[in-house]
Amino acid sequence: MGPRVAGTAPRRTRRRWVSAVGLLAVAALLVTGCAAGPNPDAGPAGAGFWLGLWHGLILPVTFIVSLFNDDVSIYEVANNGNWYDFGYCVGLSMFFSAGPAAGAANRRR
Repeated sequence: MGPRVAGTAPRRTRRRWVSAVGLLAVAALLVTGCAAGPNPDAGPAGAGFWLGLWHGLILPVTFIVSLFNDDVSIYEVANNGNWYDFGYCVGLSMFFSAGPAAGAANRRR
């Protein structure tokens, strides 16, 4: 190991910390665009399977946003019934299951 230059380690650590905070802020801004809510332009037809799937996938983000905003809901009340519910459940299970992520993590070890 060569001689250590004074002041290089804290500068690297500070740069990593600033990068991590910046990345977290950008990710938070991108994720807040996923919040579900009532769509007055959708009309009386209601939400179907695909919108239920999307709402199930974004539920964790939508739930946090709904705690601070009364205009955001985590479930579309004006839906087509069973197909929306099925898509919602599939979306929830896709988000909360560790399937592909756990498989990839085990392969790396």
